[in-house]
Amino acid sequence: MKKAAVLVISDKAACGLREDKSGKVLVELLEQNGFEVVEKRIVPDEKDQIIAVLKEWSEKKKIPLIITTGGTGVSPRDVTPQATKEVIDYEIPGIAEAMRAKSLQITPYAMLSRAIAGVKERSLIINLPGSPSGARDNLLAVMPALEHALLKISGDTSECV
Repeated sequence: MKKAAVLVISDKAACGLREDKSGKVLVELLEQNGFEVVEKRIVPDEKDQIIAVLKEWSEKKKIPLIITTGGTGVSPRDVTPQATKEVIDYEIPGIAEAMRAKSLQITPYAMLSRAIAGVKERSLIINLPGSPSGARDNLLAVMPALEHALLKISGDTSECV
């Protein structure tokens, strides 16, 4: 079974002022699509804490798929993309482009998303919005390409068809 992890980035959820709904939605969706969610954590919108978890999961635990939810907007506390950029080896811009394109069909606010996706060693890290519906819609938008991406990131050298 494919392994995945979900990192919820929210000041309010981290201190217990808000229930984590996005993380729960993502865990459920990943499990429905054949993933075993081996880690789920909530951290505040603090760049250093986000970086620490992303490095732990990619470098030490070697989790193939790491999904973040929250902190992708334009407010001063939204630092998820900056943290992710500091961790990844390279970006996969098409993933973020696909998510924004799908989201723009639903809301004009999608153009404000700064979510990115990229690879750290053999882990694919994807930033999703913090709202449960936005997180779900964005993950569904890229789900058809995830299995292929994870195979290639893991070192598969077979021809692409």
